[in-house]
Amino acid sequence: MAKRKGSTQEKKDDTIAVDKVVIVFPGTSDETRGVVIEDFGDMAGKPVDIGDQHVADPARRWAVSLDDGRLVFVDSDNLTVA
Repeated sequence: MAKRKGSTQEKKDDTIAVDKVVIVFPGTSDETRGVVIEDFGDMAGKPVDIGDQHVADPARRWAVSLDDGRLVFVDSDNLTVA
């Protein structure tokens, strides 16, 4: 049976992607909604350590514009598709 747009048989797409509405930090006191505006994918990077000196943590994969106007950078485990 073909699925029609808006039908109750249409499956929700839980794939995080640019332009998707998401819940950031789901299930926490910081939970909020926003829209994914950038996917840095493989460019997210690696941590930087020089000798015993920790210089930087790896960059986050997703840039999310929150409903309150803030911009956050998070990894996939901090997001759920709304």
